[in-house]
Amino acid sequence: MERLSHKGYLNGKLLIAAPGMRDPRFAHSLVYVCGHSDEQTMGLVVNHPLESLRLPDLLEQMGIESNISTPDSPVLYGGPIERERGFVLHSLDYASSQTTLPVSDTIGLTASRDILVALNSQDAPRHSALALGFANWGAGQIEDEMQENAWLVCDASEDLVFDDQHDTKWERALASIGVDPTRLSINAGHA
Repeated sequence: MERLSHKGYLNGKLLIAAPGMRDPRFAHSLVYVCGHSDEQTMGLVVNHPLESLRLPDLLEQMGIESNISTPDSPVLYGGPIERERGFVLHSLDYASSQTTLPVSDTIGLTASRDILVALNSQDAPRHSALALGFANWGAGQIEDEMQENAWLVCDASEDLVFDDQHDTKWERALASIGVDPTRLSINAGHA
């Protein structure tokens, strides 16, 4: 089987879990790809909020005080790896020259305390999503899973990445590429 190999072509894209996703950690997930190379692929799940953790609670636990009203945003399950580690996807109206990785023309990734302080201040980015944990695949693994029809790919609109309608993001991502999940077979086939 020929392997897809276009270094970085998934950067800034969304991986859509196919309806028949066998890995329960990724069922009905949207994964924003933050880095894609020949060695690995790293991303954050952007549509599964943690039930018991909100942004103000997390900031308080970390001792980050504020004189503004912090948005009552959910903290997201970013993936199964290092679930205690935080990552913030955000619009690029905020960027730290030392710690922000621009992923696309409009979205960056920061994983340092300075973004948490910014989220709790007047300097907050226009859009942001805080996730605990991340998803990671080794060399060629995501390409193999894509060829096995476990993942579909779509462009990452700000709505799909940042809005708070988490329960409809997966369906909306499928609709953005013209796929009706009720018409897909959960069994993948190979010709």
